[in-house]
Amino acid sequence: MRLRTFVYPMVTTSLLGPGGSHLAETQQSGKRVKVFVFLAMCTISVAFASIAWAQTYTTIDFPGAIATALNGGPNPPGTSVGSYTDTSGVTHGFVLTKKGTFTSFDPPGSTLTIPNFINPQGDIVGEYLDSTFVSHGFILNGKKYSTVDFPGAAGTALSGLNPSGEMSGFSCSDPACGNTGAPNTTHSFVVSKKGVFTNFDPPGAVSSTASGVSPSGAVVGFYTDNVGNGHGYLLDQGTFTTIDFPGAISTFAGGSNAEGDIIGEYNDAAGVGHSFLLSKGVFTS
Repeated sequence: MRLRTFVYPMVTTSLLGPGGSHLAETQQSGKRVKVFVFLAMCTISVAFASIAWAQTYTTIDFPGAIATALNGGPNPPGTSVGSYTDTSGVTHGFVLTKKGTFTSFDPPGSTLTIPNFINPQGDIVGEYLDSTFVSHGFILNGKKYSTVDFPGAAGTALSGLNPSGEMSGFSCSDPACGNTGAPNTTHSFVVSKKGVFTNFDPPGAVSSTASGVSPSGAVVGFYTDNVGNGHGYLLDQGTFTTIDFPGAISTFAGGSNAEGDIIGEYNDAAGVGHSFLLSKGVFTS
């Protein structure tokens, strides 16, 4: 595989005001951007070294499924999470161990389950649809499920969890968070271990999703501007940085680690998607 390296020009804006949040009031219809954590945050720096020398790809298919998506991990013990669609068209969550053992799971009452992240301790966060097609965030700790809903939002999804217990996610204008194909506008948020929500959008965004939160509390994600262009973003200590892969028509930031490395996806001029790593201001595709 050909590797390409680009130096990244930084564009930063400090936006957070009183209370540490920017409350976005602009609404726009649009499709929900699915959140996938492409690599475990704790292994990005190791992965970067291996990418430069050799790459090995392994196809993951849940047994008997008609579609499989690997959404989060592996964590340090080697466990990953994802979702699969069965022959009846129902989407479930799964855990995949380092030894290749699959375990299917769904929160109680779920009709569609999408786990998005697994931390080193094995805690899982994601989203599910209930029987009325309302999306809720969920936490799976051992065998215990907890539901998380952004106050007043039609729908909610969780995307990340850091060692301090802080979670990232996004609220939705569509109760199903776009999972049924309805127009949807999203807004990023973080929620503290004590349950305090802070919502925000990058400057110029009409819709945004938070993809993950690092051990230091930095948030990465995706936003759409007022002309429909998609950009990645980093929010670190109250300062927003826009992330655009050089020459791309759209960029999505999927996650970051404690060292500040960021992984994601971009679409080139032909609309083809590629993965990238952004480390110390340098892109590698």
